[in-house]
Amino acid sequence: MTTTEPPSTHPIPALRRPGNVRTLTHACLALLLAALPAILKAQSPSTPPGWALTWSDEFNGPNGSSPDPAKWTYDIGGGGYGNHELESYTNRPDNVRQQDGHLLITALKETHTGPDGITRHYTSARILTKGLFSQPYGRFEARIKLPTGKGIWPAFWLLGSNIDSDPWPKSGEIDIMENIGNPTEVHSTLHGPGYSGGNPITAKFTLPTGEAVNTAFHLYSVEWTPNDIKFFIDDHLITHRTPADLPPGTHWVFDHPFFIILNLATGGSWPGNPDQTTTFPQQMVVDYVRVYKPNQTKPSQTPIAAATPKPLQ
Repeated sequence: MTTTEPPSTHPIPALRRPGNVRTLTHACLALLLAALPAILKAQSPSTPPGWALTWSDEFNGPNGSSPDPAKWTYDIGGGGYGNHELESYTNRPDNVRQQDGHLLITALKETHTGPDGITRHYTSARILTKGLFSQPYGRFEARIKLPTGKGIWPAFWLLGSNIDSDPWPKSGEIDIMENIGNPTEVHSTLHGPGYSGGNPITAKFTLPTGEAVNTAFHLYSVEWTPNDIKFFIDDHLITHRTPADLPPGTHWVFDHPFFIILNLATGGSWPGNPDQTTTFPQQMVVDYVRVYKPNQTKPSQTPIAAATPKPLQ
């Protein structure tokens, strides 16, 4: 005898239709992938052995949002900043915004007149912690993927917080990382009275074979103690500076608080100007910036950068 079962009224079979499952799966996966960078970085940052975190920005704000105004302010305008730069710095999201757990600083080729009345044919951004955060001594680090090209000049650096009362170079400048277009080289530099402009104390580092600043994130850092400054990229010591490295008759000015600057310049007296090989937009991608002070267990001779676990790519 043949019997006929009644149709099921359970809602699950409707979801088992192949098209519905694929759509639901793809939607969930897209949401998870979009949120993953912020989820991973929302965890407490891992602290290198021997250091205590004093300040950080993980750039986990909403997509398209400006950097945290409690941590960053802006330099605005097209005055060249003493370097004959060609860009006008702005605070527009087109030039600086948070996206997927990163900070994006974007240089564009466009005509723009800033509030200073100066018209430039490129725009970009320069953000700084002046008036909001500064610190004497410690470890300052940023994980960054750099743009490269003729006339493209990204930098992560520190300026003395006394710059308004003791104008540059008396205030001092610590350039943790600068790049002027070569994807396999970075520069780390000190500026002070008598060793600035055309004769700073600088060092160039060539990355290991197969590595480049524009194809992956690298960790740029400085470890700064009284009368001692060490520069690193990833686990490599770039250079080690002390007052013995200064030109005769000059003095060490790295004994007071400094604030942080991130910027992407276009053109200038050092890298030269863009040419027909330079493409736009150019983008500097910052994963995070973190600042530490030594704690009582800090080893005296260990390169901390080498001991820091390598972050996820």
